Amino acid sequence: MIRAFSRRRQAGFFAISLGLLTSASALAGPELKQADGSLITLEQPAQRIITLSPHLAELAYAAGAGERLLATAEYSDFPHEAGNLPRIGDAFRFDLERIMALEPDLVIGWASGNPEAALSRLESLGIRVWRTEIQRPEDIANLLNQIAAAAGLPSPPAAMEARKKLEQLKAAYAGKKTISYFYQVAQKPLFTLNGQHLVSQGLAICGAHNVFAAEGVLAPQVSREAVLLADPDVLIAPVLPDQADPLAHWLAWPRLSAVRNQAFILLPANEISRATGRTLDSFLVACRQLDTLRRTFLEDSDS
Repeated sequence: MIRAFSRRRQAGFFAISLGLLTSASALAGPELKQADGSLITLEQPAQRIITLSPHLAELAYAAGAGERLLATAEYSDFPHEAGNLPRIGDAFRFDLERIMALEPDLVIGWASGNPEAALSRLESLGIRVWRTEIQRPEDIANLLNQIAAAAGLPSPPAAMEARKKLEQLKAAYAGKKTISYFYQVAQKPLFTLNGQHLVSQGLAICGAHNVFAAEGVLAPQVSREAVLLADPDVLIAPVLPDQADPLAHWLAWPRLSAVRNQAFILLPANEISRATGRTLDSFLVACRQLDTLRRTFLEDSDS
């Protein structure tokens, strides 16, 4: 009798303990992966969110969490609703007091863009900060899913669409003959991207090789002479609406292969530079233009 009672009591304790663990698991909020690989766990899905860059506001809307946004950074203009949100400064300098007054339960930050000291200061004031980063084209869909999860929402259609676009790009341009390019971020001073940058990785899907891929920093400053020596097949640059052609200054160097062949590609700056679903659309535009240039100049020269 005593032995049987002990077994029943042990079984009861086990059931109670299991129930408590299950309840605690059910009550635990979303677990979010940060840029450095560490995890943060929210007590519950975020209801009051602030984003600290334009691309994060755009991703929040695409993830279905736009109605949770209290404010965002300057230059957030897509979708249209993002343009109507209150501003907390820009991505590089934001108003801590303004953020505190809004009482967010989650601030979504940009690990490589926002000042780390400011993000740490927010945390010291009791604000939960999630540091995010998009380093690869695949990360766009992943972050869309995580933002939705942070808000307690199901996986958004935008994430599935992003994965589909990327798979289609890879299938369409696999095995293409390599074409080299120089990507001009800014003219004065002359900045470019290395091979690890998201844009370079996207263009690599098109069969394009960045002539400054081996540089040690993501956005190195280079000399005009270095570009002339590399002699890329194509010149590429982002361009804003109503901006003058940022590649026009290269026309002064007709011996450059890209100039000789009039191989210039201009991509909408906000779409290619903001690391969102629209960036994948820009990759498609670039891939098509690069393929036209490849057939016109490289394949003709082999025949």
